Amino acid sequence: MSDQLDGLYGVVLAGGTGTRLWPLSRAGHPKFLHPLTGTEASLLQATVSRLDLLAPMDRVFVVTGVAHAAAVSRQLDTIPEANVLVEPSPRDSCAAIALAAAVIARRDPEAIMGSFASDHLIADKERFTEVIQQAMAGARKGLLMTLGITPTRPETGYGYLQCGGETGDGPVLAVEEFKEKPTYDVAEGYVKSGNYLWNAGMFVWRADAFLAELSRQQPQLAAGVSRIAAAWESPEREEVLGEVWPTLPRISVDYAVMEGAAAVGRVGTVRGDFGWNDVGDFHTLGAVLAADPSGNVIVGRDISQKSGVLLRDTEGLVVVPTEGRLVAAMGVRDLVIVDTPDAVLVIPRERAQEVKHLVDELKELGEHGYI
Repeated sequence: MSDQLDGLYGVVLAGGTGTRLWPLSRAGHPKFLHPLTGTEASLLQATVSRLDLLAPMDRVFVVTGVAHAAAVSRQLDTIPEANVLVEPSPRDSCAAIALAAAVIARRDPEAIMGSFASDHLIADKERFTEVIQQAMAGARKGLLMTLGITPTRPETGYGYLQCGGETGDGPVLAVEEFKEKPTYDVAEGYVKSGNYLWNAGMFVWRADAFLAELSRQQPQLAAGVSRIAAAWESPEREEVLGEVWPTLPRISVDYAVMEGAAAVGRVGTVRGDFGWNDVGDFHTLGAVLAADPSGNVIVGRDISQKSGVLLRDTEGLVVVPTEGRLVAAMGVRDLVIVDTPDAVLVIPRERAQEVKHLVDELKELGEHGYI
């Protein structure tokens, strides 16, 4: 058995560019590297810190891209450099998670690993720890565990988990089916039924159980990451990685593994009621950070420290200031104002999710310097 029965290997996925948080989040400095938590800690640092009651730092791994590896290592100086797994190119979540699972399994064949996004906010760390421990109990039985969030509204931007009955392992519920992002009416039905949870994209399982299911459903991907992991500690790592990585299917772990595993009764869930938010856009960010009495939020600093920001007769603003320049607003409400050295964004909060369309247009115009 693992040297610590209750020990977890934590895997943090630090990829993507966070296009809905443009122009703050850029390809070269994505949102997980920014301090958007209401403290000085970046989203990435807060994610790793959240695992300290579950996993010692030498059992925490981060999967990131070449462009961000140096910044990730600088921010996470308590994690061994060897635990920063660098992808040559983005291949979506399944390849990233599978690489970590294969590397971990070679160190500890019976390891239990948890996979976590680097850009989520969790309000209650103690409750989060309890829920992960509950999920680990299901994982020890061979289930692929996912954390489900009790819906608070008919959200169309999230996937859903259709839950069955209890499995007999405490609070663990069977997951019957993964549901894609629904229409509003469908989402409303999900919420009213009480049988659906939001899919938070956080997973806990035995590494060997996940790799076995990966081999069953995605044999090419499984064989590829196995070959890479076998060379990971050898001088041939870069050669093998460069040869094999581009051949791996570009697919999410939900599509590649979890949907098929749920269909044959191999997926369980526990309710993750610990104050979860995925910081998907500026409107959402404004809803979770501390606001002044008029509902204005200043991102990146304490709301009482308004240096660099001057607001008069405003309500519900989300302001992201930059150093060395004043942001002033008067007589407006429910806007997002983002000031960066080379780009300014002003948009109604209710349209915050549409920021990614501006990024798409910049790509079409060839203005990659702004992306």
